Amino acid sequence: MLDVTVIEDAEAAAVSLDPIRARLLAELAAGPASAAMLAAKVGLPRQKVNYHLKALERHGLVELAGERRKGNVTERLMRATAASYVISPLALAAVQPDPDRFRDQLSARWLLAVGARLVRDVGALITGATKARKRLATYALDGEVTF
Repeated sequence: MLDVTVIEDAEAAAVSLDPIRARLLAELAAGPASAAMLAAKVGLPRQKVNYHLKALERHGLVELAGERRKGNVTERLMRATAASYVISPLALAAVQPDPDRFRDQLSARWLLAVGARLVRDVGALITGATKARKRLATYALDGEVTF
């Protein structure tokens, strides 16, 4: 499981933002579980949990962790593909913020647009590095401003 991954696809973003699916993702980030186990935790019928798991799996947000026999049934154990997710501005490509359109480069809104570009660009680098099975070297500074 990755520590964090970036969702760049609009459909995957929509799937992940559904409240039930977000809860299932959180449960699966804590550890693998079957639909029956998840149903008991979240208080939903197993069939409904299976429906949501299939949608999450189609978009690469969960994956098969293993299978086990339980009586006459083979249970599929699913896990989240990452411990946490960030939605890239690419998911809303037509309206993603562009810092170059802002006149006031000292405004908080310009800074937010720069941050969105950072998420988009680093997300693309992470995606490329993951596909190439390489590590991505980065360096960052972290600070805190309070009033």
